[in-house]
Amino acid sequence: MNFQQLRSVREAVRQGFNLTQTAQVLHTSQPGVSRQIRELEEELGIELFVRAGKRLTGLTGPGQTVLPIVERLLQEGENLQRAGADFAAAGQGTLTIAATHSQARYALPAVVRDFRQQHPGVQFQLHQGTPQQVAQLLLTGQADIGIATEALAEFPALLALPCYRWTHSVVVPPGHPLDEDRAAGRALSLQRLAEFPLITYETGYTGRAHIDEAFRHAALTPQIVLQAMDADVIKTYVELGMGVGIVAAIAFDEERDTHLRAIDARHLFAANMTRLALRRGTWLRHYVYDFVQTFAPPLTREVVQRALQDEPGTSDGL
Repeated sequence: MNFQQLRSVREAVRQGFNLTQTAQVLHTSQPGVSRQIRELEEELGIELFVRAGKRLTGLTGPGQTVLPIVERLLQEGENLQRAGADFAAAGQGTLTIAATHSQARYALPAVVRDFRQQHPGVQFQLHQGTPQQVAQLLLTGQADIGIATEALAEFPALLALPCYRWTHSVVVPPGHPLDEDRAAGRALSLQRLAEFPLITYETGYTGRAHIDEAFRHAALTPQIVLQAMDADVIKTYVELGMGVGIVAAIAFDEERDTHLRAIDARHLFAANMTRLALRRGTWLRHYVYDFVQTFAPPLTREVVQRALQDEPGTSDGL
């Protein structure tokens, strides 16, 4: 038994049992992948895959049982390499972070700057995507840290640590009726907001669920005319007069967004929680712990290690 055999099995499942794609990912040939799988099956004395001729079509019952063991063995092999590299590199390495656009654009820059001052030998890779894509990058080992608002806590294989709460703001051009209401001291209401076309985040992004929930609870149907993945796009179309924007409060900067006005909407929509996620069972290099604490100071190495030892679902009180 060797790691190449285990990788062939794992990747075949990840690639939907397509051996051509599996071979491309593993930088080998299709016959080579088939041979590795067959040799492992012969050594174990069981068939791991259901076959239709030469094609793999699924996992057998024994294969479904063995796959989690294969995943753990490969993860421990990766942990061994990480541990060796951690001690040998002495502050050198790569830190890969997966985050949604809002986190990458507004929450991370100052953190990355401060971390780089402490760890100049660490290089960064930054991936942006939906919360679900962030979770998948963590689960497949392609990212060390994931940062997003929604979805991360839904994966038992991830430790999703609460970092900070944030709220939404409504953004409008100067002189907009809602801006005049604010200037006159009239509080913003959902009923008043529903009178205007709205521009906000796509479903699954940046607290959109709380926006929908608030309107639904008030028995109102908002006029959402445009949905986008990030606040910069939303603000651009608000400036064009297409509608009223609802964005994360952190995404509004008075010095930069001089052509817009922000109205506090924390009383209209429930607060959101930004979470930092790590894959359970993964060896974390010392600088990963340092980055976590730079992003969220209460999350010390001791706190994170204790949470990683807890059962899934028991760490939300941190």
